Amino acid sequence: MASSPSRRSEQSHPGELRSRYRPRVVSPAQPIGKVGRGSTGASADLLVAAATLHDVGYAPRLAVAGFHPLDGARFLRDEHGADERLVRLVANHSFALLEAEGRGLREVLEAEFPLLEDQPLVDALVYCDMTTTPDGERATAEERVAEFLGRYGDDSVVGRFIQRAAPEIFAAVERVEAALAAQPR
Repeated sequence: MASSPSRRSEQSHPGELRSRYRPRVVSPAQPIGKVGRGSTGASADLLVAAATLHDVGYAPRLAVAGFHPLDGARFLRDEHGADERLVRLVANHSFALLEAEGRGLREVLEAEFPLLEDQPLVDALVYCDMTTTPDGERATAEERVAEFLGRYGDDSVVGRFIQRAAPEIFAAVERVEAALAAQPR
């Protein structure tokens, strides 16, 4: 049996992921049990892969552009030939275009990795990312935004990004929660 892209990445580059991010590589898939019930087949598998791999660009060896969504997507595309939809989800996870703009990388990100036009899937990845802390604990989206601001400060590139993205993050999480509430139990 072939190993998954996430397993190959960890095996190929042992110890490269900062220890703080190792739990995040595994744990954002945790909410998928709830979110994935509404998905079938390829979409559910794609969501699991994207939730597992979205922060792979934090690995020091991969930091070329210095922007983890772009670095991770390039790694998955160039070194692993990953599915285009997976690569686009990783590149654009959690409204990364807004942060890319603050880093002068928006045009590069948009040109290489256009946004995926599957709003429920995009929202589900935002939900998985923004309801899980860097240490792998469950959190509300509001707590995650506060955690970003506490970690990076209001006036940093990340702080300005998260403040701009917060309404979109909250809306995506609300859409997923509404869809989950509407599912038969």
